[in-house]
Amino acid sequence: MNLLEQIVTAFVGRADVGHLGLLLWAATASAAAWFVMRELSAANRRFDEFVRELNRFNARHEGDQP
Repeated sequence: MNLLEQIVTAFVGRADVGHLGLLLWAATASAAAWFVMRELSAANRRFDEFVRELNRFNARHEGDQP
């Protein structure tokens, strides 16, 4: 019997199905929040790189206007 089956059996055997549902909901919500924060952090890094590159471009071509 694997670990997950042991945990489910322990919860169901003690009639704590509501707590099992709450545990699963909390684990899923935490995983979703972690994923969203990871993606938001990556998007923030990409935007920061874009702004830095735009700044370099503007600094390089600052005096090129006729």
